[in-house]
Amino acid sequence: MKRSNASTTHQDIKTAGDNIGEGKAVGKGPAAEPAVAKWVVPSFFFTDDWRLCLFVENVPLDTLMTMRLLCKDWRRAVDKFMDGMIESGVMIVIGGNDIGWKEAFAQRERRGFLTQVVFLLNITKVGDRACKYASILVVVEIPEGVEYIGWGAFRDCSSLTTVSFPTTLKSIGRVAFNRCSSLDNVDLLHTQLQEIGDSAFYDCSKLKSMTIPESLQSVGRYVFNNCSKLVPAYIDTNDRENNTVATLGVIAHLRSLQPNP
Repeated sequence: MKRSNASTTHQDIKTAGDNIGEGKAVGKGPAAEPAVAKWVVPSFFFTDDWRLCLFVENVPLDTLMTMRLLCKDWRRAVDKFMDGMIESGVMIVIGGNDIGWKEAFAQRERRGFLTQVVFLLNITKVGDRACKYASILVVVEIPEGVEYIGWGAFRDCSSLTTVSFPTTLKSIGRVAFNRCSSLDNVDLLHTQLQEIGDSAFYDCSKLKSMTIPESLQSVGRYVFNNCSKLVPAYIDTNDRENNTVATLGVIAHLRSLQPNP
């Protein structure tokens, strides 16, 4: 993964630390003063660059997220690193990382370069709008342990063709895959899915097959609108007054196509 181009190198940090540890002068030229206890910390230490060079770039991603919670300084340094990851085409998804619609929209251009999503260990939710606008993202593998896919998590991922769902999945939020216009197959049969939110697959125009587990209990409105390759012609998903009935009709149709358990 791409690392930040911080101006201060790791060798700079090591040299400064060695000089202090040995009581050597800090600085250059005749004015350099011997290091004494009161002034052993150069001004570079505890800056954002120091955090970025010495720690952020050299620890596992899960540890990074823990460091991010320490204080606002560490959060700023880790966020700077994550911004650099996005610029290199990689999105890091952390647990419960809900993104507001204004923030997601502000990142729209940069998210258009994302080609890879990295899910950290032990997360149970893909946050709201976590990957929204990742328009050239093609493949996503959601890890085991994730139970909930948030509101608009993959909305407008127009190049997304393949999503692997974990057995632990229980809920797909509203508009989670709205306008994923390249998605053609969704296999949920092996999951523990209980709920699909409103418009979850709205405008998935190439979607032609989907498997549904028996555990599904609740389905929202407009889930399959404009999914003409998936929905049989005799079901009108554009009927606003009876849309829930239409959606349940689609579910029944899909189940009728599945092999008996």
